[in-house]
Amino acid sequence: MFDLDDDDAPVGRILSRREALLLMGGAGATGILALMGCGGSSLTAATDAATGSTSSTASSNASCAVRPALTEGPYFVDERLNRSDIRSDTITNALKAGTLFTLTFNVGRIQSNACAALSGVQVDVWHCDATGVYSDATDPGFNTKGQNWLRGYQVTDANGTAKFTTIFPGWYSGRATHIHFKIRGTSSAGASYDFTSQLFFTEAFLSTAYAQSPYSNRSDSGRLRNASDSIYTQGGSQLLLAPDSANGAYTGSINLGLTV
Repeated sequence: MFDLDDDDAPVGRILSRREALLLMGGAGATGILALMGCGGSSLTAATDAATGSTSSTASSNASCAVRPALTEGPYFVDERLNRSDIRSDTITNALKAGTLFTLTFNVGRIQSNACAALSGVQVDVWHCDATGVYSDATDPGFNTKGQNWLRGYQVTDANGTAKFTTIFPGWYSGRATHIHFKIRGTSSAGASYDFTSQLFFTEAFLSTAYAQSPYSNRSDSGRLRNASDSIYTQGGSQLLLAPDSANGAYTGSINLGLTV
């Protein structure tokens, strides 16, 4: 719908396996990807290997497989909207059309090669609507400044869990289907940090999801596939979800660990 090929140009670089192992003191993790926190401290992000079908708490994961940080993109707005249901605009209260999607983040701290639940960290989520448009943004194809649907944050509970009620996102030209997220907190040393990345979805799931209304109003043939997305190829296969479907709604979850 919109020609946004450069909207999420990558920022920075991914460390090599050798560099990452040195950073972690030779802990033995495979494929660690590191980034700098906004407070100047280093951190690493990880998810449980069983993405898309995870346990109820981050603390129950005995081991973690590391996952990459991906670019924030141009559409992040720090709305400071503390809410679990992000479907509506807070001015009009109008709900965005689309298939109901419950998305759960289980956030943990990596300690002694295990994940302990990390409570009190802020998880922000933002994504486009069923037609590929973002709220509170301007682009050649739209101007939605002042609107704030499909944006919000939650603070993780004692189990490290943050849950969102939203709709399944649509797609737009130049990008595969994705959902942005950001995790922010303060380390035990008092340094602030954030981890930013994107969730992706299996092609089989997307073909089924987009056959339903209102997504079916657009031709699926115009959608960019994961393999052709320049952001996905930086590690998106490690952030890939295949949500469950029941009673016309979707549910999905992901476990994320931080070394903070």
